[in-house]
Amino acid sequence: MILDAVVVGGGPAGATAATDLARLGRRVVLLDRAGRIKPCGGAIPPRLIRDFAIPDELLVAKIRSARMVSPRDRAVDMPVGEGFVGMVDRGPFDEWLRAQAALAGAARVTGTYLRLARAGDGPVTVHYRTADGAEETLRTRLVIGADGANSAVGRQEIPAHARMRQVFAYHEIVRTPPAGAVAATRCDVYYQGVLSPDFYAWIFPHGDTLSIGTGSARKGFSLRGAVGRLRAATGLDRGETLRREGAPLPLKPLSRFDNGRDVLLTGDAAGLVAPASGEGIYYAMFGGRLAAEAAHAFLATGDSRALSQARRRFLKAHGRVFWILRLMQGVWYRNDGLRERFVSICRDPDVQSLTWDAYMNKELVRAKPAAHARIFFKDLAHLFRWVSP
Repeated sequence: MILDAVVVGGGPAGATAATDLARLGRRVVLLDRAGRIKPCGGAIPPRLIRDFAIPDELLVAKIRSARMVSPRDRAVDMPVGEGFVGMVDRGPFDEWLRAQAALAGAARVTGTYLRLARAGDGPVTVHYRTADGAEETLRTRLVIGADGANSAVGRQEIPAHARMRQVFAYHEIVRTPPAGAVAATRCDVYYQGVLSPDFYAWIFPHGDTLSIGTGSARKGFSLRGAVGRLRAATGLDRGETLRREGAPLPLKPLSRFDNGRDVLLTGDAAGLVAPASGEGIYYAMFGGRLAAEAAHAFLATGDSRALSQARRRFLKAHGRVFWILRLMQGVWYRNDGLRERFVSICRDPDVQSLTWDAYMNKELVRAKPAAHARIFFKDLAHLFRWVSP
């Protein structure tokens, strides 16, 4: 049997693409490795919860504020206001998404992707290895690569993938200490060079557990050592460590998501992670949905140009936000002096309001030009050191 699509990778992007394609009546296989959990802070905004009908029982915590901590240990609290940010554990969350794909009609196959092969202009053959070591194949009209920043599908099919810039993230899952030791409804974010020279470190509550992590693109920087320092400084070094996880995160969307023929990338494989924040779950699922729609158009018409609409539509929706965040990271994350000023700016009510509005709804706030102007001039004042942090 020739399938319409094989989706390689069962994280949020791949599972969403498989679900949507199956709901459109396509014959889909979701190929995924067993047992892997991606390191992730696990934050999901209300926009994701609404758009993808996430049940409340998957939320292990509801965040009402964020605390930004400067290099000098000055803390700025940023209350969410109305609403909350949901927190999920990636193991149960990703499995629920894969189960949704199966309920929609996608077939689940457990295995490790090996390579693609072609014979002429016909279907592409996906080779994969099963848990018992046997090599199996699937024949399909289209392959959707959703297999992470180090995508094997991308490396084989998209030349630009070899030049993808990445930051490496690492976290430790720790059992939550007795009540009162940490804030159950607050995310703590540390902008300190000792914890990350070019990104940030975090402590995110997950109900019974905490995610304590950091990230950096700088070679030789010890992420594990930085997490150890953060745990020691916050008294969390005595807590039970349940597991340790690390993975690369892309820093910029690829210049091309498809090979112009029969392969389309999405999620981390396509670079759909927000700069500065490293947020990926919403963008992965939104990208997976766009990939499914582009794939459906390609399968209906046979015109491979339809595949390029996934990238075009993603950048139309979020390209400006990614550009602003990339600029912000390049300006404010360079050294501790600038990080100190960045955290100071976060005290501003305009900054807090616009930041949460944009994050919660995944849209730039255009209705407050006066606030934008005030923030612009405050940023200039800090960049040129006209004011003290």
